[in-house]
Amino acid sequence: MKLLVTGGAGFIGSAVVRHVIRDTDWSVANVDKLTYAGNLESLAGAGASNRHRHYRTDILDRSAIAEIFRVERPDAVLHLAAESHVDRSIDGPSAFIETNVQGTYVMLDVALDYWRNLDADARARFRFQHISTDEVFGSLGPTGNFTETTPYRPSSPYSASKAASDHLVRAWHHTYGLPTLTTNCSNNYGPYQFPEKLIPLIIIRAMRGERLPVYGRGENVRDWLHVEDHAEALTLVLRQGQPGETYNVGGNSEQRNIDVVRTICRLLDEMLPNAVTRPHARLIEFVTDRPGHDARYAIDASKIKRELGWEPRHTFEQGLRDTVRWYLDNRGWWERVLSGAYRGQRLGLRG
Repeated sequence: MKLLVTGGAGFIGSAVVRHVIRDTDWSVANVDKLTYAGNLESLAGAGASNRHRHYRTDILDRSAIAEIFRVERPDAVLHLAAESHVDRSIDGPSAFIETNVQGTYVMLDVALDYWRNLDADARARFRFQHISTDEVFGSLGPTGNFTETTPYRPSSPYSASKAASDHLVRAWHHTYGLPTLTTNCSNNYGPYQFPEKLIPLIIIRAMRGERLPVYGRGENVRDWLHVEDHAEALTLVLRQGQPGETYNVGGNSEQRNIDVVRTICRLLDEMLPNAVTRPHARLIEFVTDRPGHDARYAIDASKIKRELGWEPRHTFEQGLRDTVRWYLDNRGWWERVLSGAYRGQRLGLRG
């Protein structure tokens, strides 16, 4: 199979590329314009494979995207390119509308033209898979889970832009017949995550002996999904999912933010026994909550388990331990990342 992956140098996209190159005989055309969150180092050895090719291209550039389709002749598209950080969307929503909404439209428009000109067998095989988030569903109360039929209630500029892109994908399937698939995932974590997100931010700041900012009282609940489990789910949906269907992908690991932070502190106490900052929990500092902070997300992933046989391999406990160890062992990677546009400062204060 020949894949066209957008956002393949980002956190989830790079995990997908590493998985595909390592575990399949597929080839990957990786379209990533390398914004602040895109990093070819995240591809590790997969980036040097003769089955991987990188195009430094913006998905808003229709003519460039059309040329990549013409040259690569993909059998499927995995569309991951997106602006993804809620705090950043509060400070600057325009980039989220441009990339997540307009960019998805461009990808669908080009893919539809391409698909219509394939022969019958290739048309039957082709898939356009859109990777989205559970944040489109809004906030849950203390009980219940998001299912594939939960009504959309996005609360942030980020989630609103992803909701719009989900609706576009479904419209292109129902109106034009484009064979699309959509997945909505819970919070990802794992190696190579850009350090503006909670887990890598807390790990790195704690290693440096810096204050550990926790929004509100840290009571917000998220379901955590290891990025390698997510990558495996995405390729399974691509192979076996039914066009027009949506699949929720979750980690079965609900945690309060404060508990995640405290667990990271305990792991660092164990792994850095000589650190002058021990106990790391004394670095925790509660700060003003961000505007419109959703209280709880929780994914019901029973459909993908029932229909496709997928469930996560990582427990949160072991996955978080492995992630902390990875950041300890890969200081060079995140130090190079932090030398760029983002250095751990507070975002998302506009409102």
